[in-house]
Amino acid sequence: MTISGVVIKGKQRGKALGFPTANIPVKENVEQGIYISKTKVENNWFNSITFIGIAKTFDDSSFQAETYLLEFSQDLYGRKIEIELIKKIRDNKKFRSTEELIKQMNKDKKEAEVYFNSKRIKSRIITLR
Repeated sequence: MTISGVVIKGKQRGKALGFPTANIPVKENVEQGIYISKTKVENNWFNSITFIGIAKTFDDSSFQAETYLLEFSQDLYGRKIEIELIKKIRDNKKFRSTEELIKQMNKDKKEAEVYFNSKRIKSRIITLR
């Protein structure tokens, strides 16, 4: 599944937690959760992790996509991005504390890195054959 939109300014919580995200509004017909994803900025694709849903830990009410691009640090406000959801890795949940959330976000990031590294290794093996 692919979603797209113009990056809007959020509440800056991701940045404060060490995971600056690009936020876009989405329709509620996308299943809530955390996804391994690829995000297109202009003509370049970046590995990413995407949260879809309502930020339950912060008692939010807005349904949106928040994508954290691995190895990327540019400002994306006002720019159109496209997010390809590759694999759901967990459901949306409410955490007891921001520390618990950060710990889980680090696990999610690690899982995404392992996924992308395994894909890179497989493509190298195919190329060598």
